[in-house]
Amino acid sequence: MDLHLKNLFDRFQEQFGSGPGLGPGSGTCLMKVEGISSNFIKLLFKASAALYRTEPWRRLRPGHLFGVRVGKDSDWSGKKQPFPCSQFIGGDGGDIGFYMFRSENDAKKMTGSRETIRVPNVELLRVTYELETLMFPSNRKMIKSLSLEASGNDRFPVIDVTRCTSSGELQFRNPTLEELKFVYAFMRAISLVHPLLQADKEGGPNWTKLISFGPFIETVDIQWPPEMARGHELVAVTISHPPGQAYEEKISSTASSTPTKYAEPPDEVTFMDIRVNSNSSSRHCAMCEKEVNGDQSLCCGRCRAVVYCTSLCQKQHWKESHKSMCGLYKAMMEREEELVMKIFMFPCSAAQPCKWLESLGIHQKGMWRRKCSCYSHCPFGLLPVKGGLWDSWGGLDDEEYPGDLPFHNQLRDGISSPILLSGWSEYYNLRSLPLSSPVADILSHPLTVYHILTALSINTKNLLLKGKEVILHYLGPEGEMDWMPAFSEISHLLNGLGNIQIIMVGPEVPINLSGTTSGISSRVRVNLVRGVYQEEATYLPSPHVIVALNCALDRYSSWGGALDLIKAIDVPAFFTEQSEILCANAKQVLRGAGLHITHPVTPNPFRSPVKNHDSSTNLPSYSNGFVLGVNA
Repeated sequence: MDLHLKNLFDRFQEQFGSGPGLGPGSGTCLMKVEGISSNFIKLLFKASAALYRTEPWRRLRPGHLFGVRVGKDSDWSGKKQPFPCSQFIGGDGGDIGFYMFRSENDAKKMTGSRETIRVPNVELLRVTYELETLMFPSNRKMIKSLSLEASGNDRFPVIDVTRCTSSGELQFRNPTLEELKFVYAFMRAISLVHPLLQADKEGGPNWTKLISFGPFIETVDIQWPPEMARGHELVAVTISHPPGQAYEEKISSTASSTPTKYAEPPDEVTFMDIRVNSNSSSRHCAMCEKEVNGDQSLCCGRCRAVVYCTSLCQKQHWKESHKSMCGLYKAMMEREEELVMKIFMFPCSAAQPCKWLESLGIHQKGMWRRKCSCYSHCPFGLLPVKGGLWDSWGGLDDEEYPGDLPFHNQLRDGISSPILLSGWSEYYNLRSLPLSSPVADILSHPLTVYHILTALSINTKNLLLKGKEVILHYLGPEGEMDWMPAFSEISHLLNGLGNIQIIMVGPEVPINLSGTTSGISSRVRVNLVRGVYQEEATYLPSPHVIVALNCALDRYSSWGGALDLIKAIDVPAFFTEQSEILCANAKQVLRGAGLHITHPVTPNPFRSPVKNHDSSTNLPSYSNGFVLGVNA
């Protein structure tokens, strides 16, 4: 009898919910939406399934509200965003899905501590994931006739627009085609960005189970289905948490352009003389560029990111430019703790590179000679080489660097295939390297390339899994040309399947090395080509992917022609930058070149663990710290 009651109760929960939510779907059917095509319905279900796979309900609760902005206000009826606020429900029981509201105020009024509150005359759009067995016949028929993709094993989305009457009853209607277009863009974007939310360990009270997240804002470009494009194939979708007036819209912006970030400065500013804790012998004032002793320098009392020589320079800089950037810098500084890789047991701060290398016993040795300026007189790629791998790694103990040996016992279903890595911890474990070994600082370059090929670029991953060759154009090489022994590790990670041809193109390639090929292993070869990419590309084999590491897109005018070519050939391209502010600048450069960011800025799991130090800011900076992509 108890088992019988349990089964009845479980079915009741599935059908009517037991927590936040407004109950099961209403019987609306997308086939009844005026003007909708079968192809768009399939794309909606595909986007819904992709979102379901990311499992947002593991961390997100109804109390976590998100701001949503799709394109410009003028793109939508009424010249405003249809549903600019959203929440996920089901993480703490009840219906599984997400709600979209006409305003943040509506969302707050309907979000109770344990239940969804029925507020009269408030309209919202719901997407609920329901079991097929409990769906209305019209929806089951649509799913079968169109062979629609399931979310998980046996759930499908039901989309309706709901309004609560003054008597507390619910009224339902089918969404319009425009509303479905908005939901489609939201589902595509939120699938990419919600995993980037960083928990704020000090941001919430101890007594609540609700995870507190740090301030977050990210914009990604989403491709419209052909029937929705209206002359613009892509649209910028911005997701923010918490929601609010985080953006202002430029009148001159195009239909697919990204709104401009806007941070309202405080009415009153208290300037504090915050002394900089620095091991560096000198810093430079961000205002007057005067050199100042590290112990005597000051920093902004609000963001603690910008260095000054005196409070006079600090006040002047605030008036001229820092006032509009301080909030953004503060958010970046707050993420510093999350970017630190605490697993390593060697010093991970190189304020003075020579002293850092000396502390490890590798100064002016092997490949480490490119980690300070002592050998800057020697052209890239032409460091004198004595011989073996031990010397290349600067005389580290044999167990402290990866040997020229394959990985053992790395078979999938008894078949050899490329090793897929999640981060440094897994790699060090597979190579049996001690966490006191600093080799990650150099291996960041080849392992970032491998991460792009096997995790970020689906096409190259599939080619390698099929045992085929991948051609990679590597733009702007410098010190990497002296790190070929480190790049040979890629061949061992391929684990006997697939080949990679890396073509390094850049003005720093020495004349006497241009046109040469380095067969660093049987599966990886590197070609060196001197020149700027847009002029040399026509003589090179067509790439499957393009990579530029630590590229500083905003600092070199020569990137303009390269980006024009990347747009023209429409090949996936990935870039790394050392800091978030460089990423923000890079995004502006990429969009200015007409490129659309399809892989949002994310921390690179294979970034160097060694923090770089800028002379005038304290912003977190790591070699290959962040990765973003276009055309992917």
